[in-house]
Amino acid sequence: MRRALYPGTFDPVTNGHLDIIARASKLFDELIVSVAESPQKAVLFNLEDRLRFMKEGCQGIRNVQVESFSSLLVEYARAVGARIIIRGLRAVSDFEYEFQMALMNHTIDPGVETLFMAPSEAYTFLSSRIVKEVAAYGGKIEGLVPPIVQQALKQKFLRR
Repeated sequence: MRRALYPGTFDPVTNGHLDIIARASKLFDELIVSVAESPQKAVLFNLEDRLRFMKEGCQGIRNVQVESFSSLLVEYARAVGARIIIRGLRAVSDFEYEFQMALMNHTIDPGVETLFMAPSEAYTFLSSRIVKEVAAYGGKIEGLVPPIVQQALKQKFLRR
């Protein structure tokens, strides 16, 4: 069985993430989407919410499993039997960090490979950070995130 892992903080999940998930799911027998606990990052949504958003966003993709993790990524990959880590690259600016992480992961476990995927052209500009910023100012986020996330962002920023 070919099993891959698509990790991220997903704060929040965007349609760009879901695009990569849908396309990667066609390349592997099983794709585990792993929502990172990320205690070192200041997140807008807690882990429970991010998991819920991701599970709803992935409904209908037959071979996708959504889980959370809080360990070193390569250790988690080894524990779930994934030999491939999927990482999205939107721009050259993403590459330097992702390349360093891929090399470090490969150093820790040479049996784990990183596969870089570019999002579909419609989502090359899209990031969770940009979505949160637009939503904070009351901007239009329809079509950028799943409806559950759109609603949660509106509620989150109305409270502020």
